[in-house]
Amino acid sequence: MLDDFLFYVQYGVNHVLDINGYDHVLFLLVLTVSYVFKDWKRVLVLVSLFTLGHTISLVLAAYNVVKINGVLVEFLIPITILIMALYNVFTAGKTIQKGAGVLFFSALFFGIIHGLGFAREFHLLVGGKRDKLLPLLEFGLGIEVAQIIIVFVVLCLSVVMQSVFRFSKRDWVLVMSSIVIGLVIPMILENELIS
Repeated sequence: MLDDFLFYVQYGVNHVLDINGYDHVLFLLVLTVSYVFKDWKRVLVLVSLFTLGHTISLVLAAYNVVKINGVLVEFLIPITILIMALYNVFTAGKTIQKGAGVLFFSALFFGIIHGLGFAREFHLLVGGKRDKLLPLLEFGLGIEVAQIIIVFVVLCLSVVMQSVFRFSKRDWVLVMSSIVIGLVIPMILENELIS
């Protein structure tokens, strides 16, 4: 029982932190790069909504309520990253209330899309098991642990870059978001839907 728990939690952590599947890391980066530790409540709400979104998709896919078109999901995931990065570019340095309902809704909706990517992997993992709920929760816990690590690292980097290296918040957000845009455009162009 403990071995199964650790297996699924570790599998969830590894799935997010896998260097070959860094799209989830990029999304969390653009979701949180505009914030510092004092904004922890807002970051918590955004990440929780993102989590809720991908948990919904995991449950729906695990119980065959939705069918997943892998090519479409692999196309939509970098699109969500691009949208968030562009949002950061256009709002960097502006006094826009970043907690607006649109941002919260986007985190939830984009979480559903990212969850469909997790769902394909999870479905392969549990296959024909009768009890999918416990492994699903354990896998989800692993994903959450990895997300907390990523958010913590992004917030630490923001503090270091803004206080030690004296990047303005605007410049930091612009630089990181532009790097992410440069990384996701090839992901979009190399997708089977386009090529």
